[in-house]
Amino acid sequence: MAEVKLTKVEPGHTKIRNVPIAVTPEGFWCCPSPVGFQKATKHQNPLNKTKLSSPPPKTTIPKKQSSHNNERRSQPPNPPRAAVASDDHQRSCGADVPAVSGSAGSDRGPRTKVENAPRKVAIEFGDPGTSDLKVILLGKQSFCVKLTAHRNVLVENSRFFAEKLSHGESNLSYLEVDDCEDIEIYVETVGLMYCKEMKQRLIKQSLTRVLRILKVAELLGFSSCIQSCLEYLEAVPWVGQEEEEKVVSTVLRLQNEGFEVSPILKRVSSHASAPPKDTLPRIVELVLKSNEERGRREMKSVVLKLLRENNNNSNLPSYAAATDVCNETLYSSCASCLNSLLSLFNQASEPEFTGKPMENKEPVLKQIAFESDNLSWLLDILADRQAADRFAVMWAGQVELAALHASLTVSTRYHVSCITGRLFVGIGKGELLPSKDTRQSLLETWLQPLINDYSWLTHGCRSFDRKVVEEGIGRTILTLPLENQQSILLAWLGSFLKAGDNCPNLQRAFEVWWRRSFIRPYSETQGSDDIRLPQQPVDCAVISEQ
Repeated sequence: MAEVKLTKVEPGHTKIRNVPIAVTPEGFWCCPSPVGFQKATKHQNPLNKTKLSSPPPKTTIPKKQSSHNNERRSQPPNPPRAAVASDDHQRSCGADVPAVSGSAGSDRGPRTKVENAPRKVAIEFGDPGTSDLKVILLGKQSFCVKLTAHRNVLVENSRFFAEKLSHGESNLSYLEVDDCEDIEIYVETVGLMYCKEMKQRLIKQSLTRVLRILKVAELLGFSSCIQSCLEYLEAVPWVGQEEEEKVVSTVLRLQNEGFEVSPILKRVSSHASAPPKDTLPRIVELVLKSNEERGRREMKSVVLKLLRENNNNSNLPSYAAATDVCNETLYSSCASCLNSLLSLFNQASEPEFTGKPMENKEPVLKQIAFESDNLSWLLDILADRQAADRFAVMWAGQVELAALHASLTVSTRYHVSCITGRLFVGIGKGELLPSKDTRQSLLETWLQPLINDYSWLTHGCRSFDRKVVEEGIGRTILTLPLENQQSILLAWLGSFLKAGDNCPNLQRAFEVWWRRSFIRPYSETQGSDDIRLPQQPVDCAVISEQ
């Protein structure tokens, strides 16, 4: 066991500094931190204040000691070690163990020795003059604290001290503890052994400090302190994810050692292996049916973000079953919204609806926007979960809804075209992979309604990104067979030459189709590396006639 040898205190070489200690029947104290003690010793002038003529000599630290300190700092922290000594050993050290009240002599030694000496603090617990044990704590950078304590208090509260002192004789008077990583908290934890109301003491501390106390109490085997810290952690709020992770990791470690920590863990876990199956449907239903615009918009963002986090934890064992339940819930909501939207379109397309007063039409128009927004949100969630293929099939099958589209005003129906644009973007980015028939049906059913609303979308819809949608449409077209590409792009060309900027600009897709058709046509009868070049120049007039 390593021991600290306290060098003899010669006149002018005082190394133990008296610290104001507020001693109460419960053992409260005032312990300076190592940083504060360094500042105090740094600014202390060893010369008489009246003698200002001769400045103190410059301090030089030998290289040997500097390298020794660097090696000590680079070593990993070790668990506390204790060295036990008897009264005989202490007396053999004689003047090596100075008293707390020792005063400096008139003769002063060289300043260099004082600067390099270990920094020491003395603290007394309990009633003055009744102590029978000294505990010397050795911390980092030669920082040393001498605690004057009571043997019976330490033995009753700490398994660590009980084991160390049980093997000694009756004349044991001091105990050394090496390598105290957090010496300030070590002192405070020992002081808590003198507190009758430990909870009142802890309630004044921050959560981070209580975790430090808990760590030292665990090393000392201070069971009552550990229990009080756990009660504190169960009641106090945890601010932020970082604090929560610290608390949970500490509590789980204590659980492995046999401590009762279930009241704390109940805050972050449940006895049920998974949440009830109706929880997610209930949340989705509440969000979809909310009539408060701001609250619905904010909660849609929150739920979308949280479902993305769940999707990132796809390695969890229960992920597959939870995914199936979630997807079924989302598609059930999609079907409900589509049925409602179709009913609203039928109502708004009736001839007598146009002649109604605006106050009678407004609820229907708002509900169309409401249901369309819900469908866009559900599509975003499904696309993030790579589960939107069924949505593409459902949307491509809405032939009746697409037929009613032209009978409504553009200011009412453009919300539906936003859904179409989002689907094309998803296909273009590979977020969903519907079949060829679904992609072709989607283009045949919904591309022309999107073109009809394009001017309103580009000028009246803030969330509409023209370039992204145009790229998605073009890529979707280019996934079809060449003949289907030709028919769709030639139909688009007629619309583009009439509407200009009020029509999607699919020139990139048109150029790719042109090269595939006329410049680099591949022959199915030849090998994959053979290219069939056109035998005659292409007649552009023939294409325009088509």
